[in-house]
Amino acid sequence: MVAANYACLINIMMDQQQQHGDQSEVLVNELIGVIEYVKAIPDFRITQKTQSCCLVRRLKLLLPLLEEIRDLESPLPEECLVCLRKLQKAVLSGKKLLKACSVGSKIYLAFESEGVMIRFKSVYEKISQALDALPHHKLALSEEVKEQIELIREQMRRAKTRSDSQDMELAMDMIVVLSTENDRNADSASIDRLANKLGLRTVEDLNTETAAVRKLVKERRGHNAEATQQTLIVLRKFRRFSGMDEKDIFEEPVVPKALNRSPSIGTPNEFLCPISLEIMTDPVIISTGQTYERDNIQQWLDSGHRTCPKSGQPLDHLTLAPNFALKNLILQWCERNNIELPKKYAAKPPTSLEKASAEPKNRMLTLVTNLSSSRLDVQRKAVTKIRKLSKESPESRVLIAKNGGIPPLVQLLSYPDSKIQENAVTALLNLSIDEENKILISKEEPIAPIIEILQNGNIGAKENSAAALFSLSMLDENKSTIGALDGISPLVELLRTGTIRGKKDAVTALFNLALGHANKSRAIEAGIVAPLLQILKDNHLDMTDETLSILLLLSSHPEGRQQIGQLSFVETLVDFIRDGTPKNKECASAVLLELGIHNSNLLLAALQYGVYEHLVEVAQSGTDRGQRKANSILQQISNSEQI
Repeated sequence: MVAANYACLINIMMDQQQQHGDQSEVLVNELIGVIEYVKAIPDFRITQKTQSCCLVRRLKLLLPLLEEIRDLESPLPEECLVCLRKLQKAVLSGKKLLKACSVGSKIYLAFESEGVMIRFKSVYEKISQALDALPHHKLALSEEVKEQIELIREQMRRAKTRSDSQDMELAMDMIVVLSTENDRNADSASIDRLANKLGLRTVEDLNTETAAVRKLVKERRGHNAEATQQTLIVLRKFRRFSGMDEKDIFEEPVVPKALNRSPSIGTPNEFLCPISLEIMTDPVIISTGQTYERDNIQQWLDSGHRTCPKSGQPLDHLTLAPNFALKNLILQWCERNNIELPKKYAAKPPTSLEKASAEPKNRMLTLVTNLSSSRLDVQRKAVTKIRKLSKESPESRVLIAKNGGIPPLVQLLSYPDSKIQENAVTALLNLSIDEENKILISKEEPIAPIIEILQNGNIGAKENSAAALFSLSMLDENKSTIGALDGISPLVELLRTGTIRGKKDAVTALFNLALGHANKSRAIEAGIVAPLLQILKDNHLDMTDETLSILLLLSSHPEGRQQIGQLSFVETLVDFIRDGTPKNKECASAVLLELGIHNSNLLLAALQYGVYEHLVEVAQSGTDRGQRKANSILQQISNSEQI
């Protein structure tokens, strides 16, 4: 009887060991499978590409360890299983994060770039904790793998302590695009740069982004409503800028009513326009060989684009050739399936491209030639007309450049006539919205005369000169050129004495230039801090977020911190944290945190002004970024009290 009980006990223990071994094998295999999955993710969003690739690389370092654990003959200790389960949770969190950075909305990820960075650090923290607790000395691991464990631990320690600063240029572009409500070409430049930075240039890119935003809105279900709403606003602006329909992004691609009556019939993909995804009634071929619906591609070209919407390739010419063969195939298919194509409107107003094309080429050439006329009245008329054409018609911007209009316009910047100077600099501002024109203008070395107009021109000329410098400074080489030619001082003067429009142009240009360390020093030497602080006091200017963003940049410079970190300014920050808009509170908290990191006395001053309860409020109900900044300040305060 005893022997039987003993045998039964042995069997139970063996079964438990078997289950224990099966459990560990499944766990390790799942971990390996997750890492193999993330290794196969094809690409990541631009704003999180570096962090995502680093996380994948570090996860891959775990594979030799996991494979050797899987091949161990002896069962794993229970404490080892506990660590592996923790590691599994961490790796699954990493997988979810990497998937979001691969297929999530680019715009939303840009808004939440700092929050995403915190999620990366959280993943590293969890992996690090699991590895630190792993009793590898109790496992029969090879010396090579033990060395690998130490390498991984060191990698994770570095990753979780690394401090990545926010992409300030991206943050400012977001602020400018969100605050832009008009169609000035200078504002279009901000939208253009942001779209380029996020890789949302083609219709195909924007259709993919629209689908990602639809999914985001569905998943968020009202959570973090502000960031979601901002994402929608920017997406709509991108679609409008690219000449796409401004229909509700929640709608699926429109299907002609005639096709709705035959849902079982699948429309061949080649019959659908790549822009609208609707069946084509008037297909045309562009220079890359791609076919589009005439109205859709015309709208794309009218918006100033000179690339193929689908491939992004530059267009050799803008001719639209009818695709009669495809049109006949579509008609035959519709007739066979008893489908009636939507009828086109009989009479449509001519597009701006058609208007521009109707302008004889020799007329444009004559206008360009007249820019160099010896008669002042002829020059004035020509530059006035070119200024008007360059603003109203994207096609004209290309035609003006192709007919050699840029060199004489740059020469007119130095002409001793204030009205000609104003029209010339404004025409160049309008022309610079086209990316190729921006490069052509820069080659003519226009920056010195533009700075001269900024210093001595009339009010309108100064404002448009500031906007032109902002547009041209999108090319990195022009940032240093503008700084070296002392273009920052007159921008600071415009910031101090200009109109509201002039101040806005100056703020935008100065932010762009202050991204460079040398220009940051020049701006501080030019006295930028005082007018920025004055702008914060003028409530009617509505430039708080832009101004605080520049101050945040300047606060990373020792001299900037010294000038900014006055008690009166700390009190102003506290006022914004208390009474400002959610975005004001976020930006003010970011500046206070940057100042407080380098000088804890400023945090003590903020406490005396009553900031604590307002920080708690922001930490609980502010924007996502505002909550993080407020929590960081509260942590700084707590650390200071403990010392």
